[in-house]
Amino acid sequence: IDLPVPVEIKVAATAVSDTTMASTLAAGDVKVHTVEHLMSACAGLGVDNLYVDITAEEVPILDGSAASFVFLLQSAGIELQNAPRHFIRIVKPVEVRLGQAGDAKWARLEPYHGYKLSFEIDFDHPAVDATGQHVVFDMSTDSYSKDIARARTFGFTSDVEAMRANGLALGGGLDNAIVMDDYKILNAEGLRYDDEFVKHKILDAMGDLYLLGKPLLASYSARRSGHSLNNLLLRELLKNATAWEWVTFADAALAPRGFAQLAKAW
Repeated sequence: IDLPVPVEIKVAATAVSDTTMASTLAAGDVKVHTVEHLMSACAGLGVDNLYVDITAEEVPILDGSAASFVFLLQSAGIELQNAPRHFIRIVKPVEVRLGQAGDAKWARLEPYHGYKLSFEIDFDHPAVDATGQHVVFDMSTDSYSKDIARARTFGFTSDVEAMRANGLALGGGLDNAIVMDDYKILNAEGLRYDDEFVKHKILDAMGDLYLLGKPLLASYSARRSGHSLNNLLLRELLKNATAWEWVTFADAALAPRGFAQLAKAW
């Protein structure tokens, strides 16, 4: 809304114009970078009808996680609307894969009555290898606010320099990311979770997948995936009309656990 004529960018998998270090939405020449943490908070809280006004080309990084967005959304209040939620339900597996054997990167969506995410990382770095490498998060039994939202983005000192050179994360530093050199974590306070690295990948995936525009009923699993592969997965899904269907639940009792009511506060 800082432009002479405000531009509206509709959230859609096909509106993603760049996935270098973050997910970027675009409408023509107008772009908004790093939307995944805000989108992740909306996914985790069940917010599916929202306008966002922004006065810059990048969503604020805040503390590098989705925690501030969760807090602010819950503080503002979430309104229940007099209409059933619309879901995209996966009915056939869809997968995208890059590389072979130990170098393989892949992401997959499979049928599931709910929303579950499973992620495995492999960074071959001493600090990362010392933490949990695999996490499963299920919206029906786990708490997004407590288990996922506080996991911060992470990278190496070289990544921070590269992002700043491209005009991103200009306020980035140890206050809003886990930063590592070649051997160790540089943040004095350490990690928020024992498996914070892989939990942030779950956080990112939830934001990336929500760029589909509707909540998913699916099991997502991935190994070494990122913004690019997540978006390729959504585009592959949209190409295969027999792999998904629209669904609503007029009777909330028939909806999967965790979807019939708003997410609980902290």
